[in-house]
Amino acid sequence: MNYANRRSEKTMADEKLREYARLLVQIGVNIQEGQRLVISSPVECAYFARLCAEEAYACHCREVVMNWSDDDLTRMKYLYAENNIFDEVPAWRRHFFNDYAEEGAAYLAISASNPENLRGADPDRLVRSQRASGDALKIFDRLQISGGFPWCIASIPIPSWAEKVFPDSGANAIDRLWDAIFQSVRITGDGNAVRRWHEHLNILRRRAERLNAYQFEFLRYQNSLGTDLNIKLPKNHIWEAGDDKTRNGQNFIANMPTEEIFTAPLKTGANGIVYSAMPLAHNGNIIDKFYFILKDGEIQEAHAEQGETELRAAISVDEGSRYFGEVALVPYNSPIRNQNLLFYNTLFDENAACHIAFGEAYPCIKGGRDMSKDELREHGLNDSITHVDFMIGTSDLNITGVTSDGQEIPVFINGDFSEYFA
Repeated sequence: MNYANRRSEKTMADEKLREYARLLVQIGVNIQEGQRLVISSPVECAYFARLCAEEAYACHCREVVMNWSDDDLTRMKYLYAENNIFDEVPAWRRHFFNDYAEEGAAYLAISASNPENLRGADPDRLVRSQRASGDALKIFDRLQISGGFPWCIASIPIPSWAEKVFPDSGANAIDRLWDAIFQSVRITGDGNAVRRWHEHLNILRRRAERLNAYQFEFLRYQNSLGTDLNIKLPKNHIWEAGDDKTRNGQNFIANMPTEEIFTAPLKTGANGIVYSAMPLAHNGNIIDKFYFILKDGEIQEAHAEQGETELRAAISVDEGSRYFGEVALVPYNSPIRNQNLLFYNTLFDENAACHIAFGEAYPCIKGGRDMSKDELREHGLNDSITHVDFMIGTSDLNITGVTSDGQEIPVFINGDFSEYFA
């Protein structure tokens, strides 16, 4: 390859990076003039965080504030720090998240880590740290799920993650993961990603409207893995698409990419058995080939071929972690699934397959954003300090929606939306 061709490829890559940063800032968090932007990023991704900051300042944001993290230091902490620090959250961290959230600042999280960074760490330390953080950041968490501020989670490659996804690619692993991410977020380098995203969101909104019109009483899931699960939905539930809006009307996209349409289940309404369709990367560990048995919404049994100890720890964070908080519909035919990749990153893997989350429920019922925690609980929604998505979608997954008068409507047939929602 001659120098001119190499320079052309570099220019195209730079254009894609800039377009991605612009997409996250202008469409993801939709930064407004005079609004503060908080960026959480691994130190390895500093070059991209700077691009996002430049785009935000070009939109006349008030200030960009950085929150840095580092896989190596995080691993050292969980392996070697004094035991009692996992029950504490320093005051500065409480103020950093809670105060900016109350201000209505925008939050952009660059999610990139080694999927097995905390392998071998004591699960008890992970659970206790999560409990302490959940208690300390209640204000942030409440405002995040109720439209108090715009937020967006996105990812870029780092070597340890890229090598996990493409173990035989050597030095090319980073480039291959970049290509996969660009394809997932509809970036081609032609500058039209924003237009493509608006078209995509229109399709998601149309499907959500059709689902809302049915007001299903419950959903029935079945596939060849052995999943045979009924999930009851609360009265006046709302299906939501990938875009969202703050209380003051600011549009944003919480996950980039997003292919899902989701709602909240009735806390006590899940019965049956559900099998994972893909490995789950959670708290720096891989959990694989697992299943849950549920009765009256509660996970009665949890089993896994890999990571069972970590799985049981994940559903023991609090009382609500043993109940479901989200059901999401994702077509098997999607830009992410069609790449036939396992990303080992829930942001991508959950958008390659239908998924369910155990833990906190989003307020997906009419008037839910204006309800208190107690009111949401009274309407049957789950409350927890955790929210973990796991993938259940397969090429033969069938989902049937049953209305209050007993009408059965096929929602998914063999992994994809039926003609009712095409």
